[in-house]
Parts: sequence; structure tokens; C-alpha cells
Amino acid sequence: MARDKSNGPPPISIGIGDKDRAAIAKGLSALLADTYTLYLTTHNFHWNVTGPMFNTLHMMFMQQYTELWNAVDPIAERIRALGHAAPGSYGQFGKLSSIADAPATPPKATEMVRILVDGHEAVARTARKIFPVAEKADDQPTADLLTQRLDIHEKTAWMLRSLLEE
Repeated sequence: MARDKSNGPPPISIGIGDKDRAAIAKGLSALLADTYTLYLTTHNFHWNVTGPMFNTLHMMFMQQYTELWNAVDPIAERIRALGHAAPGSYGQFGKLSSIADAPATPPKATEMVRILVDGHEAVARTARKIFPVAEKADDQPTADLLTQRLDIHEKTAWMLRSLLEE
């Protein structure tokens, strides 16, 4: 029997139930919001860093914000593949993110590094919270995405923390 196209798209049948897909998409939406917020903060700091470590931090922040920028699309596309709309506005990100907005007045370079350490650790915590739901649903693509993000955020936090050692 042919499907009546006027009834909209066919139901999603990828082997993950509706409730699990919704829970995973909700978690990924928080991850997307955290990632985008950290991207904006890192880009802000790239523009506004000053002091003796200017060149080092300016270049490091550029590498970090570029990596974060490249991360948002795969997260959003995974949400879409699960059949949900990806958040995409500052208002939505502000409500979903566990990371505070960048300070209105640029802080000193050392404080920028501390803020970014906290941000990367927060994104790692957000990613880690999604694992149990993804594993329970046997959602390997999401688990793979989370593993990649965790590796990057934990390494970046470590590298930034190293700058704060005396």
C-alpha cells in the first residue's frame, strides 16, 4: 500500500524509541548550547586578550574557537537525525547552557584562561550526563560524538590549566 504523502513525513524508525530519542536530543541540545556559549566566550577572549602572553593566547584561543565552531554543526545535525529541532537562538542557548555568558568587561589574561578551563570542564560534564541515555538506547553515533567531544574538552582544560601553574 502506497503511503499518502499528504500526511507528512514517515515516522522515524532507526531502532531508537521516541522517548529515548527525545531524551538524547534534550541532552544534545544542552551540549550544543554549552558548546556555542564557550565558542562565543573563546572568540571574545581572542579579540580582547592583552598582556605579555598576548601572541600565545591569541593564537591558542583562535585554534580553540575554530574547533568549537566546527563542533556545533555535528551536534546540531545529530539532534536533527534523531527527529528533533536543534536550538539555534541566543535566547534558547541562554536557557539551555550551563556556562555563564562572557564578562561584559574583558578580564585579565589569566582570568580568561580560568574562565575557559571552567567552560571546558562544564561542557565535559554536560557531555558525560548524556552517556547513560545514549548507551541505554544503543545509540552508537551519539556515544561516538560524545567520546570525541569529551576527549577534546578534557585535553583543552588540561592544557589551559597548565598555563596557570607557577
